[in-house]
Amino acid sequence: MKRWLMLSAAALTLSSGAAQADYTLHVLHINDFHSRIEPINKYDSTCDAETEAKNECFGGVARVASKINELRNQLKADGQNVVVLDAGDQYQGSLFYTTYKGKDTVEFMNAIGFDAMAVGNHEFDDGPGGLQILAEGVKFPVVSGNLDLSQSPELKDKVGDVLTLEVGGEKVGIVSALAMDTPETAAPGDKVIFMDDLESLKADVQELTEAGVTKILALTHEGYKRDQEIAAEVAGVDAVVGGHSHTLLGDMEDAEGPYPTMVKAADGTEVPVVTARAYGKYLGHLTLTWNDQGKLIKAEGQPILLDASVKPDEKIAARVKEMAAPIDELKQKRVADIKTPIDGDRNNCRAKECEMGVVVTDAMLDRVKDQGITIAIQNGGGLRASIDAGPVTMGDVLTVLPFQNTLSTFELRGGDVVAALENGASQIEEGAGRFAQVAGLKYTLDPAAPVGSRISEVLVRSGAEWVPIDPNAVYGVVSQNYMRAGGDGYKVLAEKGMNAYDFGPDLADVLAEYLAKQGPDFAPKLDGRITVK
Repeated sequence: MKRWLMLSAAALTLSSGAAQADYTLHVLHINDFHSRIEPINKYDSTCDAETEAKNECFGGVARVASKINELRNQLKADGQNVVVLDAGDQYQGSLFYTTYKGKDTVEFMNAIGFDAMAVGNHEFDDGPGGLQILAEGVKFPVVSGNLDLSQSPELKDKVGDVLTLEVGGEKVGIVSALAMDTPETAAPGDKVIFMDDLESLKADVQELTEAGVTKILALTHEGYKRDQEIAAEVAGVDAVVGGHSHTLLGDMEDAEGPYPTMVKAADGTEVPVVTARAYGKYLGHLTLTWNDQGKLIKAEGQPILLDASVKPDEKIAARVKEMAAPIDELKQKRVADIKTPIDGDRNNCRAKECEMGVVVTDAMLDRVKDQGITIAIQNGGGLRASIDAGPVTMGDVLTVLPFQNTLSTFELRGGDVVAALENGASQIEEGAGRFAQVAGLKYTLDPAAPVGSRISEVLVRSGAEWVPIDPNAVYGVVSQNYMRAGGDGYKVLAEKGMNAYDFGPDLADVLAEYLAKQGPDFAPKLDGRITVK
């Protein structure tokens, strides 16, 4: 594994006369940017000019750059120490990624001047070669400590393990880990070997400690729940800066916990855990203070909302506009009109029946209903945004369904359909993307039941009636190629699917055509196809 030792671009070397017993470090951080290069609206989709004119847009890389530069310059002028970190998933989520495949990410991250980035699972969406573009292009270390890349020709010696930044005359160590289910949620391939995250982090912390590093941050892409476990179990980690679960922390009404969330470690120390939602809507700002013995004595901060009060960086905004020009024609193509919004919020679509899940699965089933297909299954994690009422553009649709997945049809026995639903419910407490949105099917879910026995009362349509699914009967099913190949844990579809055809139309085109058919009075409705106890 490659080790990194470098001087942070944001480092401030204090003169000996200014040395203090306590050491304070400001950590500016983002995570799960997901190619939201342009500003977003309240539905996490690309903002249009009308919404921008109303000052109702958030984020965008020019706004992220502006706030980072403002804070970094201010902190440096005040004699403070600062690092700028990214906790992974820059890739996937807009037409910028579809068009530029990471080259835009490299350009903008270099312009901002990050100090380090953790690998996210979506950096592997186009295989190791996709991550290679990022790792070779950026001017700062990309790290992930639990990956063995020695067999990967694209990534060997290009992604680091342990990183040491020199900031203000002190060594700040960074360890990192990536979610171990990435082979199920992306496409790292068989040459990228995943090692146990906790054991890797412990070994890397020990290496830094033995090298005399007393200030260690874990920069992770594992999710809020796992980050708290890391804080509790990996001795020597002073703070965890994470991503993956898109969790909002802070004192705002819809936050899932405090910023920072303090976790008691085995030795009794309090370890702060932070993350900053997603899509560039917030910039995290964590302030850490250590005493002269290298013990963390204070952790405080809040995420900063990047709303219209933050003026975008003019130079970067101009570059975004220039790069957007080739894809604007496709983005602006009007494909439908709808009467009310379609809710695709990830917290809903990964835990219960959601409007976007209903609409997308209905669209899938409608497209292939003449082929003897009666059941549709779509993973909630594949639904990436909501759609506002009124005109719907192809850009809106592609923001919801950016993965270029194709429709897959196949046959599956009833017992295997139930097994697929059990997989969908197996990580509901983690907000995992495998949650099953369905059409032509009804089921009851008990999240408190043991994994593997959470699904009951599975019903299929028989004429005008709903009847219990027959475990031995064969049903026609439609999904998409990612799930049919076993993605998100759906191995049963890969292993048990019969007479499969994985090369249907792009799911985004299917949704666009379905919405067009519905007419301008279309309003999504939940109909009780998923019951949560």
